[in-house]
Amino acid sequence: MTVPVRRLWAAVLCGYLAFGAALQALPSYVPEKFGGGALASGTAVGMAFLATACGRPFAGWLADAGWSRPVVVAGGLLAALGGLGQLLAPNLGVLLLARLVMGAGEAALFSAALPWVLAGTRMAQRGRLAGWFGLSMWGGLAAGPLLGTLVGDWVWWAVVALSATSAVLVLTTRDPGRGEHLARIRGIRDLVPQGVPLPGAIIGLAAYCYGTVAALLVLRLRAGGIGVDDVALAVFAATFLVVRFAGSPLVDRYGGRVVAASTVAVEIVALVGIAQANGPVGATISIALAGLGLALVYPACVSMTLDRVRGLRPGVSMGVMTSFWDLGVMAAGPLGGFVAEQAGFRAAFLVAAGAGLACVVVLLRMPRRAVSPR
Repeated sequence: MTVPVRRLWAAVLCGYLAFGAALQALPSYVPEKFGGGALASGTAVGMAFLATACGRPFAGWLADAGWSRPVVVAGGLLAALGGLGQLLAPNLGVLLLARLVMGAGEAALFSAALPWVLAGTRMAQRGRLAGWFGLSMWGGLAAGPLLGTLVGDWVWWAVVALSATSAVLVLTTRDPGRGEHLARIRGIRDLVPQGVPLPGAIIGLAAYCYGTVAALLVLRLRAGGIGVDDVALAVFAATFLVVRFAGSPLVDRYGGRVVAASTVAVEIVALVGIAQANGPVGATISIALAGLGLALVYPACVSMTLDRVRGLRPGVSMGVMTSFWDLGVMAAGPLGGFVAEQAGFRAAFLVAAGAGLACVVVLLRMPRRAVSPR
């Protein structure tokens, strides 16, 4: 059966537009409605990433057994329920619960859709397709905040509508059928296949770099009086998306290990440049390089992961590997903020550059060939 790639792409895009719009709204919504400060807002943002990280392996496990369609539909419905919960929450506790629900929905949406798409793709083209399909998630995260700004007070209704649209798009596709019976989860190895942790560590370290940029870039530029803080994230997102779209075939041509090592090296240079920037031109160039340096890490890690698990259990493998990304982003906010408070924003970006260097070291030490049949 032909995989409905375009419809799945649109479904994931809608879901992550909702996710990105919610991220834009929360920093002002939490203080205005509940009187919380930066800690409350940051916790509200992070709760969804926690649920996403925990939910991805289970979504992938179900997808491997042929349950991709119902899991993706459930993801859209959970995200819509989470959006409605955030709109109607009477207190901060209920809001945090709604954030968990929305994060679980986003985990199910992408981590069950990707194995469905990869199941209809030749092994030699999986890196390319994973990169392009991942644009649905990254495009939503990049454009969602802009959408949230445009719709203003209607943002939570937009979040609900977009999430529900994701479910409807998949409900109107044909069910691909069940590939196999659900296997029992007997231990940690059933949810974390051997061969996944090394690519997971690589993408987690790269995610720390991304999380630092997302959380601290604007604050760094404002504190240094550099300017361009109003367009910085747009420059980063534009470079990221263009390079992801144009460069994904490089993963299949040269291999994930080479592409990841090369681009993360660029990321290190970019983070050092942001730390040392004194003017708008240098800062803008460094920000653009940061987008370039992170653009191909995900498809490269997809390629390395599938090679190391030898194509078996791709859903669980992709889910676990992507969970490392969520954990890296989660860690970057509080750790980067702590370093910035204690030693300044320059130090925070230099620490992120150190994480990038550690990422390259892991890449260079990783065996070239797969080591596990699991």
